[in-house]
Amino acid sequence: MPRYFFDIDDGGDRTTDHVGTDFPDAEAARAEAISVLPSIARDAPRTDSREIVATVRDESGLPIFRARLSIEGEWIREPCGRKERIC
Repeated sequence: MPRYFFDIDDGGDRTTDHVGTDFPDAEAARAEAISVLPSIARDAPRTDSREIVATVRDESGLPIFRARLSIEGEWIREPCGRKERIC
């Protein structure tokens, strides 16, 4: 079974996968890259804007797929309890 490597860049830190994971094919590795992004976003520090990128490399080390998750948030009204609140 081929081995694929997942490098993660969350906008502040970059993690390079040196171990890899076996998948039946590139399509299965692609699906894993896409499915892992939301959990990385949930565990990341809370900010209103961020981009998380997962790059899949094959056994030769060449990038074959990149998945990107962008999160943009902004307050429309400040919630109660913040310094300049609107309630």
